[in-house]
Amino acid sequence: MQKICFVCHGNICRSPMAEYLFKRILEENGRTEDFQVSSKATSSEEIYHGQGNPVYPPVREILEELGIDCSKKRACQLQKEDYEKYDYFIGMDERNRENMKRIFGGDSKRKVSLLGDYTDHPHPIADPWYSGEFQACYEDIVEGCEGFWKKVKME
Repeated sequence: MQKICFVCHGNICRSPMAEYLFKRILEENGRTEDFQVSSKATSSEEIYHGQGNPVYPPVREILEELGIDCSKKRACQLQKEDYEKYDYFIGMDERNRENMKRIFGGDSKRKVSLLGDYTDHPHPIADPWYSGEFQACYEDIVEGCEGFWKKVKME
């Protein structure tokens, strides 16, 4: 079983969107049993008193329009010990990659990558929290997830 963790800063926008969109790809291809998919944050900003915030409303709306229920998802923070639990850590931008490597104390097994690197034109996935461009973020994540699927479907 391949274990995949999508990662962004707060785990309320980009990484949960990637988690649920990749799970949809797995469902469509009859491969849900072959993968374990989750998402986490590099920061604790969206976690209060041990309780993570839910998926940010504009992201939740995009997913709901696709028939995807993310209502039970709560932000959670990436931990050093996660490095041995997953095969892939897929960040959204260079800051995410740097923070993952800081949390893990490096990346000796080369498990850390960026979602945009799985496209035909590698690029960061911009944070819609700041830009307000949730639809553009969705399109970038779909493209990245489809590219990542092409890589892992034969493993």
